[in-house]
Amino acid sequence: MTGFFPGTMAAVEIPQSGGPEVLQLCRRPMPQPGPGEVLIKVAAAGVNRPDVMQRKGLYPPPPEASDIPGLEVAGKVVALGESVREPAIGESVCALVSGGGYAEYCVAAAALCLPIPKGLGPIDAAAMPETFFTVWTNIFERGRLKPGESMLVHGGSSGIGTTAIQLARAFGASVFVTAGSAEKCRFCEQLGATAINYREEDFVYRIKALTEGKGVNLILDMIGGPYLQRNLSCLAADGRLVVIAVQGGPKAEINLLPIFLNRLTLTGSTLRPRSVEEKATIADSLRRKVWPLLESGQVKPVVHATFTLAKAAEAHRLMESSRHMGKIVLSVA
Repeated sequence: MTGFFPGTMAAVEIPQSGGPEVLQLCRRPMPQPGPGEVLIKVAAAGVNRPDVMQRKGLYPPPPEASDIPGLEVAGKVVALGESVREPAIGESVCALVSGGGYAEYCVAAAALCLPIPKGLGPIDAAAMPETFFTVWTNIFERGRLKPGESMLVHGGSSGIGTTAIQLARAFGASVFVTAGSAEKCRFCEQLGATAINYREEDFVYRIKALTEGKGVNLILDMIGGPYLQRNLSCLAADGRLVVIAVQGGPKAEINLLPIFLNRLTLTGSTLRPRSVEEKATIADSLRRKVWPLLESGQVKPVVHATFTLAKAAEAHRLMESSRHMGKIVLSVA
């Protein structure tokens, strides 16, 4: 690594598992990019549910990853590891990382760096990698959503939800969502979804009514066990249920009959443990198929609030309150 760099950097660490108050601003040694990696001077970092789970001790980082939280960053490339030809030094990028985002500098695999789309700044760009990688691979690859089909997204006002609504609409699908308040429902409808307030209505009944009894072709679920049987009841013949989180718990007892009577598919995935090569394939698809939509303004990241690095605990409190609509971002620069 050539050029002058400070020996240490500011970062947020998790010295022990617990509530938001355990997050501490600290000094850490500068990370060094290895072969196939770049060093990014971080301008902004996204805040995600997995960060909260890691802080609680429920989602440890993979063995090779930094213990510093943060799965997505935006900033400028300042150093290249061996064999890296692009991105170039000085290029503004956003990147998916396995950890280390809550810091002034972060190492990222070069293959998982994407250019910041024209017209967007680092705050918007930092809100994109984790959600866009997750939504693309689960809705369009695992879920096989096609133009003219319908989809139900639970947690429609979340970062995942707002991204899912926009991308599904952009590719010609109709979208239903659940949300927990009238305000959140209105917010989702402004993005192009039909919203169901799950606190006031039974979403199974509403989906059946809205689809004339047919059900939807695809469901993207973050709740898990408590919703499993109800989700199966919402699917049309040959429908697909993709589970990406278990906020309500991982276990369920279900009736299997609907699965084989209606030829249903139940699948799921998690992004962080997947290999760089697998994630690079997703990055290539995003570059080709989604980045033009961002540059044209047809799809936009939705940022609810920003906090400084020193106020990461406040960002986590907001995340856990579920009062936000869209993404929460830390401003680092």
